[in-house]
Amino acid sequence: MAKAIHLKGGKERSVQRRHPWIYAGAIGRVDGAPGNGALVAVRAANGEFLAWAAYSPQSTIRARCWSYVESEQVNEAWLAAKVAGALAHRENLCGETDAVRLIAGEADGLPGLVVDRYGEHLVVQFQAAGVEAHRAVLLDALCMAARCDNVFDRSDNALRAREGLEESGGVVRGAAPPHHVRIVEHGVSYHVDVRRGHKTGFYIDQRENRRLAADCVRAFIAARGRAPRVLNCFCYTGGFSIAAGRAGARAVVSIDSSADALGLARSNAGLNGLPERAVTQTLAGKEEEGLHWVCGDVFEQLRALRDRGDQFDLVILDPPKFASNDHQVERAARAYKDINLSALRLLAPGARLMSFSCSGAIGVDLFQKIVAGAVIDAGAECFLRARLAAGDDHPRLMTHPEGEYLKGLLLERA
Repeated sequence: MAKAIHLKGGKERSVQRRHPWIYAGAIGRVDGAPGNGALVAVRAANGEFLAWAAYSPQSTIRARCWSYVESEQVNEAWLAAKVAGALAHRENLCGETDAVRLIAGEADGLPGLVVDRYGEHLVVQFQAAGVEAHRAVLLDALCMAARCDNVFDRSDNALRAREGLEESGGVVRGAAPPHHVRIVEHGVSYHVDVRRGHKTGFYIDQRENRRLAADCVRAFIAARGRAPRVLNCFCYTGGFSIAAGRAGARAVVSIDSSADALGLARSNAGLNGLPERAVTQTLAGKEEEGLHWVCGDVFEQLRALRDRGDQFDLVILDPPKFASNDHQVERAARAYKDINLSALRLLAPGARLMSFSCSGAIGVDLFQKIVAGAVIDAGAECFLRARLAAGDDHPRLMTHPEGEYLKGLLLERA
């Protein structure tokens, strides 16, 4: 008997609209006892073909769709073509940076597969049973299409456990990456720890927003005749900080709770010839020239800055994921409002706030409502100058809104 899943009556609509996820509760019957990652036909309750999908018997997302065309054969050649097509779409980015997301999961028709390129090294994450089942084929296709032999595996996040998969990591092709891989983005150099850093080592998705922060600094200098003071919260390895410093910011105060991340941030400052300041636990006095690294809790440090009446010309909030699922949305909303309220009270007249959320469970509209609530409570008249998102190498599939995990707002205080 052919392996297939039959949806309950009325549950076929999302698949017909080409949403790639099929939840366990939508399935009425399973034929053929498919194993983890097996190819199955998805059929409506009346037997109509809907899609080819990868089955995951232990996951809440019980199947992830590969194709909606019955005549297509999801085989090695099909997978290789998907990889080649994804990389071809990124060719125009090669002149701007050597750090690019080459494959973005569902948006590239390869659900659960993430591939980032850092110079001569590829970093992969196999986050779903379907792509894991075809690991060798996908790696071969990837090396051929990218013309790169060095692949490091970072399939070490919680998503694999939900798919019934064990963590995996280490060199899977070619040579091991150095302790720090050096990349260049819009003329700014960074060291990236692809072995242990967040995600695959660097927030590639913020590339264009880092350039925007630098543009804000340059625009401020042109309009005011002086260099701005910048505050970067949850700074990680200093991406926004270095970009602002290179653009001419007078002082950049950067806060993060990780001493290791701040150590690499200081290394990045030196890599770009920017003056270095020591990592401290508290903010004591008004910082002047240079980059200042503060190791501490952002919520506490923001309140300390507010209490001493400090002001900045540009504030950046790029926190980690506050909501991993729908059950955490209410708590996350309070946290987002808290940091945005504190940040708004630190804005000088005419200053700008770049505020982000990378929580997929927090939608674009909800995030804007949260920040608007903070604006009202702060009594700050603000203009919305732009809505921000990930770069073009992180495409957003219109039929899969969950893929738009990164969203941001650029506000200007009147």
